[in-house]
Amino acid sequence: MTDFVLRLLRLDRRVIFLLIAVATLLPLLYPVSLPIRVSPEVQRVYDYMEKLPAGSLMLLSMDFEPGGKPELYPMAVALLRHAFQKNIKVLGMTLWPAGAGIAEIAFTEVAREKGKEKGVDYVFLGYAPGDASAVISMGQDFHAAFPADYYGTKTADIPLLQKVRSLRDMQYVMSLSVGFPGIDTWYVYGKEKYGFELGGGCTAVSAPRFYPLLDTGQINGLLGGLRGAAEYEVLLGVKGKAMAGMAAQSATHFVIIFLIIVCNALYFLTGQARGRQR
Repeated sequence: MTDFVLRLLRLDRRVIFLLIAVATLLPLLYPVSLPIRVSPEVQRVYDYMEKLPAGSLMLLSMDFEPGGKPELYPMAVALLRHAFQKNIKVLGMTLWPAGAGIAEIAFTEVAREKGKEKGVDYVFLGYAPGDASAVISMGQDFHAAFPADYYGTKTADIPLLQKVRSLRDMQYVMSLSVGFPGIDTWYVYGKEKYGFELGGGCTAVSAPRFYPLLDTGQINGLLGGLRGAAEYEVLLGVKGKAMAGMAAQSATHFVIIFLIIVCNALYFLTGQARGRQR
């Protein structure tokens, strides 16, 4: 028995790597529904979107680069699905130069899925240089800040933007932020000046620093990390990439905890056996 236990303790670490890989891949390839409790801060974003009447204007600023895609991209997809289901008109942009390509893919894919028309149901404006000055410029004169959209079409000729003059025309602004510029920028230089309602989404590691803004009502809701995206998918009744990612994460954690318990138990048994041999 002792020899068997010792062999297990000396197991090649590559076997452990293989177990972790299997635990990660299986839920991604064959998604399972794990119970996910929806937090109040995510519920607030969903409820506000539900209350917006059809035809309302929403600005979705995807303020992240490829490094933030695993957590923030599923949020963008979930928010776009909800907006298009409610017939909310969406203006898309980014304050990060490396985020334009990612954001454009999200808008194109979800618009195609929901049968929405570019220029009528949504507009993708692309990258706005200047950080805070870009937000201020949009608040003063939207068309001056964006003379053309991402595809080169003059914004003055886009039907959806005919009546848009500034950020004051937005019923809701959502910033999906991986850092600066992001939620802070939209609050300080946008909401405070132009009076629109603001919600946010961020990586899990950044979420705690936005809770003071949330608790004081300076932002009306917050999606934190992959968990926040998964919660929003639960509210929509959609099994998306965020829920699959959470399942994979949970399975990996279960395997790690199981291995820790087993290895400690085996180590304890070998110690007992050595004590009896003495």
